[in-house]
Amino acid sequence: MLNSMSPTIAVAGAGAVGCYFGGMLARSGARVTLIGRQPHVDAIAREGLRIDGVRVQERIPVRATTSLEEGVRDAGVVLFSVKTVRTESAARELTPFLKPGAIVLSLQNGVDNVDRIYAATGRRAIPAVVYVAVEMTAPGVVTHTGRGDLIVGHRSGWPREIDLAALAAIFEKAEIPCRVSDSIETELWIKMVMNCAYNAISALTRARYGRMVESPQIRSLMERAVEETVEVARAEGVPLPVAETMEAVYRLAGKMSGARSSTAQDIARGRPTEIDSLNGYVARRGAALGIVTPVSEILATLVKMLEDSANSQAG
Repeated sequence: MLNSMSPTIAVAGAGAVGCYFGGMLARSGARVTLIGRQPHVDAIAREGLRIDGVRVQERIPVRATTSLEEGVRDAGVVLFSVKTVRTESAARELTPFLKPGAIVLSLQNGVDNVDRIYAATGRRAIPAVVYVAVEMTAPGVVTHTGRGDLIVGHRSGWPREIDLAALAAIFEKAEIPCRVSDSIETELWIKMVMNCAYNAISALTRARYGRMVESPQIRSLMERAVEETVEVARAEGVPLPVAETMEAVYRLAGKMSGARSSTAQDIARGRPTEIDSLNGYVARRGAALGIVTPVSEILATLVKMLEDSANSQAG
């Protein structure tokens, strides 16, 4: 039974996204444990989690640990916020410690994470679409510059045993807008379009979203990436309209003009990116479906090269 009055929540993969949502939930009175890297855990243990946000500028007391077992064993809800490159391995590590009936909510980029979690563990996670501009700017400090809302829904064809309205209410209580969608696959592909339009180009140009859309050349490149992604989505059974989707892409820059993509953040820190789950995924699915995706292929290739260069320098 989901306890919306006093939920026990674990955040597996408490980076920028996980810390923001986990911190906002803790601020609302939820019992939250953040599971993350040692420098952040140590800083949070000493001083709490600092959110420097659009509306919230607070230091929030919250439990933090580096131990998956310690973090999730009592949790009724687990926010699964690991990078997509670790989806299967992290899911396998997590599963033995989950108590019966625990809800796993995938707060990840990409469109296939819940299927990958199920294939790796047999556990059905709830897919979520995340819109938030956040960055870890120091140990235990998350800077929030735009949006901060979620969309959740049942994966089509799976049992609908979880009360998503009750789950959404937990987030709403924490001032996190959360909408329940009857077509989460469409929402995931819309977010995929956003990521394929912004993430790689932001990383390659070191530009924030507002600056990107001010350039006619970059807008043209973004439009071609969007067209390819929409064509693949349609072939996968998700009929996105090109014009309306492109308008939504540009609206995002208005709401998150200061955002720097997660891909750009990963490159700056010398960490693996999620490009294989974004433009790389579109290129692979396009090839399998007989759809030509030159822009997606080029963007994915360039980001992989930049990633390799960044990792070499970091090493």
